[in-house]
Amino acid sequence: MDTQIEEVDTSVAVLSLTGISKSYSGVAALTDVSFDVLPGEVHALLGENGAGKSTLMNVASGTVQPDDGSIRVNGEQIDSLSPALAARLGIAIVHQHPAVLPDMSILENLQLALPASVFQGKGPIDEYATSLIRESGLTAHVGDRVDSLSVAQKHLLEITKALALDPKVLVLDEPTAPLGQDSVDLLFGRVREAVARGTAVVYITHRMAEVRQLADRVTVLRDGKLRGVAEVDEVTDDELLTMIVGRQMESTFPPKYTAADGDEINLVLDGISGDGFVDVSAAVKRGEILGIAGVVGNGQSELLRGIAGLDSFTGRIVVGGTEMTSSQLLEEAAYLPADRHTEGLMMSLTVRENAAVAALKRFKRWALVSNKLEVDTVGATLDSLEVKAASMDSVVSSLSGGNQQKVVMARALLSQPSIVVADEPTQGVDVGARLEIYRILREVSASGIPVVVASSDAKELEGLCDQVVVMSRGNAVGTLLGDDITETRIVQSAVTSTAHTANVQLASERVARSTPFRRFIQGDYAPSALLVGVILVLGAFIFSQNVRYLSDFNIFSVLMLVSALGFIALGQTISLLIGGIDLSVGPLAGFLVVVGSFFVNDDKPLGVVGLGILLMFVLAIATGLINGSLIRFGKFTAIAATLTLYIALQGLSFLLRDSPGGYIAAGYTAVLTTRVGPVPVIFIVLIAFTVVLELLLRKRKWGWRLRATGSDEEAARRVGVNIDRTVVFAYMATSALAFCGALVLMTQIGVGDPAQGVSYTLSSITAVVLGGTSLLGGRGTFVGSLLGSILLIQVLNATTFLGLTQMWQYIFQGVLILVAAVFYSVARRRRKTLV
Repeated sequence: MDTQIEEVDTSVAVLSLTGISKSYSGVAALTDVSFDVLPGEVHALLGENGAGKSTLMNVASGTVQPDDGSIRVNGEQIDSLSPALAARLGIAIVHQHPAVLPDMSILENLQLALPASVFQGKGPIDEYATSLIRESGLTAHVGDRVDSLSVAQKHLLEITKALALDPKVLVLDEPTAPLGQDSVDLLFGRVREAVARGTAVVYITHRMAEVRQLADRVTVLRDGKLRGVAEVDEVTDDELLTMIVGRQMESTFPPKYTAADGDEINLVLDGISGDGFVDVSAAVKRGEILGIAGVVGNGQSELLRGIAGLDSFTGRIVVGGTEMTSSQLLEEAAYLPADRHTEGLMMSLTVRENAAVAALKRFKRWALVSNKLEVDTVGATLDSLEVKAASMDSVVSSLSGGNQQKVVMARALLSQPSIVVADEPTQGVDVGARLEIYRILREVSASGIPVVVASSDAKELEGLCDQVVVMSRGNAVGTLLGDDITETRIVQSAVTSTAHTANVQLASERVARSTPFRRFIQGDYAPSALLVGVILVLGAFIFSQNVRYLSDFNIFSVLMLVSALGFIALGQTISLLIGGIDLSVGPLAGFLVVVGSFFVNDDKPLGVVGLGILLMFVLAIATGLINGSLIRFGKFTAIAATLTLYIALQGLSFLLRDSPGGYIAAGYTAVLTTRVGPVPVIFIVLIAFTVVLELLLRKRKWGWRLRATGSDEEAARRVGVNIDRTVVFAYMATSALAFCGALVLMTQIGVGDPAQGVSYTLSSITAVVLGGTSLLGGRGTFVGSLLGSILLIQVLNATTFLGLTQMWQYIFQGVLILVAAVFYSVARRRRKTLV
């Protein structure tokens, strides 16, 4: 049943969307939708997952361009809205999945997302940023890396960014889904303050109670179409639900388990303790669902991870009469994480692959997986859960949040688990999908498989669970049964507890207690500090074996080699920071030397020499432009694009010279080998380049955009980073620095040799990885890459002074890059536990 569409004077609307339509691959996401929001009102936007709510707001924020329709802001027609323009017009959006950059600090996230004017005249930036996050309820340090924050804290950071703009239009997309009641109350207070100042608020939610508590008007979308607009006070919940799902809703929760004498106990938690929880006990009968309640961050998630075997615990867990260890639970339990994007799904894989990955043994025929059996079985499970997708081979990221959660559940069911553990299973899920999830959990429990559910929604636990354990500061402060399971009793038990556990440190407290030392260990400069120590120790050892190691001649020779490699490694760092790689830097350096060998000769006038160097620079920039264009516009992978240039440049080198020739001018070599004592001037120039690039990386938006692109491309796009331009310019900068390396390499080779240069590709990657730059992008330093270059050359030089064969050079290189990759990978995982 559709309801009336309320007529509103759109001429006074601060934001007006008229006749908006948007399709993806021929599938309509929005069809002729009109929406407006007035100054000083909260306008709720409701609908099932996939109804088009987020798409409509992405249009309003400039992230998505509509196929048809018009956008007006303050009555002015906007022809092409971008995220940057939307921000300038005063439109801020808090996304359901926060647009935060995990590899950057809280402060850097704020500086990248907010215009510089926000910080001007406000005193020290870090102090003002701290005041901003405190106003939103975020207690972390502004220097903390965002990937160390909990899901709730990331949402608070997203809210901070939006409110800091003092926006004219504030879009809140499921802002309370992961938040505790204290944070929700604080957010609602901030929203009411903004509304009182005249801000127009668009509030997207699945929670009817929040609509009643906060909103003035409500708009409902279904299947991408407008179904109704009304004053909140003039429409009932039943009418809203009917508009949302297109049918009359029955009971929200399925019937609870009916106890009978003699029912067996199929789950026992006997005094289990772990990191974040202590001495939790429960005995659950077959058919019952165990709920875990409490204010967010009080040990619920840690407890569920222990029950699922993901974290170690002490005490006993008995499932179906069998006591299980952590490793056994890890094999037998199906875990549904709260953060489905990070922990629950592989977003680049298909729906079928995500659902089947935990059950591949079921589909095995002989030594291979039967594709037919997999497709039939997975398809039947997806159909039973009513997953809405174009096909099983659709990328899972294209599904709505509710359907993504159903895919996570399908994987759990296909794995035929002994126990199901669900952390916030309906977070960000619409009312229709919630009913399906409740039904599935109840059916799983009735089949004899224990089900444990943690939820921040006390009403959900009241309607779904047969037994509820309430957590506070890691303690089980109460167990509610039967009629005692009410929203009031659950909240009362959680907020009135006085429990303290000195030996349990919760995740929220660990973040709040971060220290300068811990932030340094988590930061990008820790690998650099380690390299300095290794370089000094290795140097001392070599000197103890051969005193000529510190002779002026050897210092000069080593630093000249470092200079050539260092410039190329700085360029490689840029490519890796954006999540790419450049395999062409070695052949490019060699090719440029060959080109220079035709111009930089003793018999050539100065003008010709200058022209040759200019040509080398132009060719380098052109190479970077081709690499970046192939990747961004040709849709090549970084490896495929740069490998293509690798082969092409190497071939061109041999076309120009099939053997070494064209001696480099002695005057040019003399200039490049100028020294101050034993230190080459070009090495000092390299240090200057490193310092300037490092400052740009940390203090300017150029560097933030590089790291943001490599950290999370989609989040970077949503905060206004032009990804295409950033990537293309990054590869051009990489090639420009390879040109600098080629200038030094010319003095070392002394002749145009087409076979030289190729080895610098692997050497540059080795140096950069040694310096701590992540192969996944987003993290790294130019200082580390310089130190990595020094260590690599030092190791190669050591083989000479220690009387080792050339074979040891390759062994040492391989060992160095292996140790670095393993060490930094392990350290990166452990840093999260130190926060």
